[in-house]
Amino acid sequence: MKRRSFITRTTTTISGLGLSTLTCNNPPEEKIVRPFKVFTTVDQEKVSFYTDIINESIKVVHIADTHLFMDDERGIPFQEYSYRMAKAYNQTIHFKTREKTFPKESFEQTIAFAKKVNADVITLVGDIFSFPSELAIEWVKSKLDATGIPYIYVAGNHDWHYEGMEGSLETLRNTWIENRLWPLYQGNNPLMAKYDIKGIRFLAIDNSTYEINNEQLDFFSEQIETGLPLVLLVHIPMYAPGKNISFGCGNPFWGAANDRNFQLERRPRWPESGHTQITFDFYNKVFNASNLIAIFAGHKHRNSVEVIKGKPQLVSDDNASGGYLDIDFLPLEEEYKKLIL
Repeated sequence: MKRRSFITRTTTTISGLGLSTLTCNNPPEEKIVRPFKVFTTVDQEKVSFYTDIINESIKVVHIADTHLFMDDERGIPFQEYSYRMAKAYNQTIHFKTREKTFPKESFEQTIAFAKKVNADVITLVGDIFSFPSELAIEWVKSKLDATGIPYIYVAGNHDWHYEGMEGSLETLRNTWIENRLWPLYQGNNPLMAKYDIKGIRFLAIDNSTYEINNEQLDFFSEQIETGLPLVLLVHIPMYAPGKNISFGCGNPFWGAANDRNFQLERRPRWPESGHTQITFDFYNKVFNASNLIAIFAGHKHRNSVEVIKGKPQLVSDDNASGGYLDIDFLPLEEEYKKLIL
């Protein structure tokens, strides 16, 4: 996909774009019609999926919410919009050692870990940046490229948000994807893209406005129809009963009445009417998709696992505090099959 076509076709939503695909190793060759089994274990940041649908292991290092704030002279004209978030994560406490750390140090340590364990892919699901700093985006791109590991990026709500800048959330997202974040997509559609890795299809869908648009819904529906094993990557976690408003995609309580941060974040208030029907339709399709293995998300800055209609959603601790998920997809060994299949 060319950047020029992205810019000329963008209005209040990003639509009408051809979908690009980054293929890592061998793509799935045909529709899988038989049901498959998946068993999941979680031990702090270590997650393992055992399944009969793959023939070789897949190692994923999952990163969310680094909140890098580095900037240079190019950011001076935007300081009236970046000043709060530029100070928000200057120093953090490491999620394991409880010692002081910094977002930049945490990110470097995590991608070094990815290289050490020979990760097949690094998934970055948003709020890697506290605001769309050119310096920070260039730094992350150079660090990722240096690893030689394929990566998938989808934006979070802070990645494209200059607080107090006029415009709808959709318009601001489009603007700063075009002007700053574009290189991280590696030519793929910023709002919806597919990545095939050793027999599993990873879907990156941008829900950083808390909403889903019609093109994204159609795209997800098409992926369900392939019958291929899917993993969904989003920034905002999908709603789960009993969880707070941060689990905001498909949340029936999302809307103006529960938007307590719009003044602090200097952004438009969530709509009085709540989610669009398209967003609710997407939510329903996600949790009724028989070929969906899991959802990987961020945003909450705290590890959690929710199982909704048998589908596990894994939310990562914030990388600003050193958090990440170390995820393995592993073929079921014969002795396990005899016990549980």
